[in-house]
Amino acid sequence: MTFEWTTFVFAIIAFLILYWLLSKYAFGPLFGIMEKRKEHIQEQIQSAEKNRQETEKLLAEQKRAIQEAKQQAYEIMEQARATSASQAEEIIRQAKEEAMRLKEEALKDIENEKNKAVAAVRSQVSAMSVLIASKIIEKQIDEKSQEQLIEHYLNEVGGRQ
Repeated sequence: MTFEWTTFVFAIIAFLILYWLLSKYAFGPLFGIMEKRKEHIQEQIQSAEKNRQETEKLLAEQKRAIQEAKQQAYEIMEQARATSASQAEEIIRQAKEEAMRLKEEALKDIENEKNKAVAAVRSQVSAMSVLIASKIIEKQIDEKSQEQLIEHYLNEVGGRQ
């Protein structure tokens, strides 16, 4: 096997022509497609990162909203407890006032009934005194029997009270 320079030169020229044709028609479009694919992948990565950041932001907002809702629910419950406690105190105060009013009315009624009873006893005593006096006058009895009669009527009146 002999080495021939002419064949070697033709082989190199053929290789260079083939390389030039491949780079013009095959490598250029292939590298273009690969560059587009690279850009597309980078865009998807950036989009995914942006979506992840937005998702984290939304998650943080939702957590904050849930925390605010819990706080509001707690405040509403505390307000309801305070309101119910104040209403209970108001009901108790009103019940005490009503009890005092009823007690005062009962005491007034008792005093009125007592006064009526005393007035009735007095009128009866007066009527009995007049009756005694008229009996004394009718019978014309002595002082001793008069005292006994008065004592008898007073005991009778005293027993009625």
